[in-house]
Order: sequence, then structure tokens, then C-alpha cells
Amino acid sequence: MKLAVPDLISNSYFPAVAAVELGFFKEEGLDVALELIFPVDAAYRAMRDGAVDFVAGSAHSVLAAFPEWQGAKLLCAQAQGMYWFLVMRADLGAARGDVRAVCGRRIGAAPWVEMGLRRLLIATGLDLEQDQVTIMPVPGASGTTVNFGMTAAQALEDGKIDGFWANGMGTDVAVRRGVGTIVLDVRRGDGPKACFSYTMASVAAPDRLIDDSPETAAAAIRAIVRTQAALKADPERATEVGRRLFPPAEAELIAGLVRRDLPYYDAAISPEFVAGMSQFCRDLGILHTEPAYERVVAARFSALWHS
Repeated sequence: MKLAVPDLISNSYFPAVAAVELGFFKEEGLDVALELIFPVDAAYRAMRDGAVDFVAGSAHSVLAAFPEWQGAKLLCAQAQGMYWFLVMRADLGAARGDVRAVCGRRIGAAPWVEMGLRRLLIATGLDLEQDQVTIMPVPGASGTTVNFGMTAAQALEDGKIDGFWANGMGTDVAVRRGVGTIVLDVRRGDGPKACFSYTMASVAAPDRLIDDSPETAAAAIRAIVRTQAALKADPERATEVGRRLFPPAEAELIAGLVRRDLPYYDAAISPEFVAGMSQFCRDLGILHTEPAYERVVAARFSALWHS
């Protein structure tokens, strides 16, 4: 079986990556291989087309390949809350929480990921056109095997963009190099409160798998829950995974990033989250209905989220 992730050298989808590398999928009876497919909409289209069995990506982006939630569901969360950071060039002197730092600037963001930033900025009162905010692809971030956060950090250092909206690894690298400053960290309270529920890192599967092989879906959820528990018990196990998959410098950073994310490691997907995400998606025009919770989430497996 194959599990697609849209970014690999990252903390964003690390519970799913670690579930493969630490053997928890295998212990649940599933032979699962990782596949990096960027951007996230391409990963979900691969799942729609049967090329992969699961996607560990942003929850709202399921709609890229499954309009109105027809044909796929979320199995569980990898972690709670919208998890991207807004980072601006350090020499701009942007203060934490100052969303107007984006005015007149070029902000790099991945397809579908950029929706979270776009809606957040509008929610704070910005007019993206009048305030001359350019949200654009990151130079060099093309092809299906891009590690986006690292590419964004390099583009910021090279002066090709003025800021980026990306994962914690790219953020940490940019800050450590002295080229970036964190302006927004929504997961930890920056920005309007509703933004927390715009999306989350989840694991999704097609309805055909859930319906035809519910034991496979259940095993995948158990593998994620066990991985979350293992990392909570010993965050340094993340380094073991990082050393297998990441460049040396980033491998040594991942345990710290995972430790910071541990308070959000909860596999549950609540009705309140789905309502918030659905409103976000309707605001963007990528959803036109109010889908039932059970259409979005494979709720039959909810007892496994805290098993």
C-alpha cells in the first residue's frame, strides 16, 4: 500500500511518516510505503485515481479531488489546528502578530496551502488587492517531489520572496539562519480564533477502501494513534526517523519540532472542527454545501482515536 505526503522534510505530517518508519503500520498488518507527491492537490488526485491508498495532508485539500466530499473521508487527525507559519524576511523588521507586514510584499505559498493564509488575511481586515499583497508560488517549488518548506526557506534567503507561509521545519531553518522572522503561528494563538479550525494535518482514505476494507482503515488509524503515543513518550524517537529520511542538519532538528507539537497530537476530529473547516471552504468557494459530519469524517472509527 502507499501513503502520500505533500512534504517530507517537515514536522507537519510527521506522525504518518513515523508510523511507516517506526513500524507501526507493519505491526498493524499493513505494508505501507511513503510517497512524496507535491503539491497536496496532486496527492489527493493520486488517491482518487487509485495510485495511492492514503493521503497524509491538509484536511480541506481533500476537496481538490473529491468535490463536496463525495468519495473520500478523513480517518483521523495527525495533530490539531492549522499548522503553517507566516515568516517574513528578517531585515524587514516585522513584529510578531503584525499582519500588515505582508502589505506590498511577495509571499510564497504552495497551492491549496495558500488558501489558509489568504482567508486569514481577509479575516484580519486586509484587502489583498488594495494592500498589494502578492501570494505566489515559491520559485523552485515545482515537480511532484518538492520539499516545500526547505525550498521556501532557501527562496527567502535568496531574496526571491519577501515571506512565506509554510511548515515548521522551513520556518525553523529560516529563523536559525537569521533570514526569517515569525509573524504568525496560528496553532499557538496568533490571528483570529476561527483560523485554528481552517484545516488540520489529517489522514484521508477513499470511500472505496473504507467500505470494502474497513479493517484496513481501522488498522491505519491505530497505527497513527500508536505513533502519536510513542512520540509523546519519547520525542527523541523522531531523530531516528529523521536520520533515515532527512538531510543531516534537519534530522537533528526534528525532535525539537515534534516536542513543540506534542500538545496538538490528538487523533480526534470533532464536529466543531468540521463546521469551522466547512465554513472556511465555503468562504473560499471550494465547497457549496453544508456536508454532514459523517460525510466528511469516517466517524464509525471514532472509538479508535483514543484507544
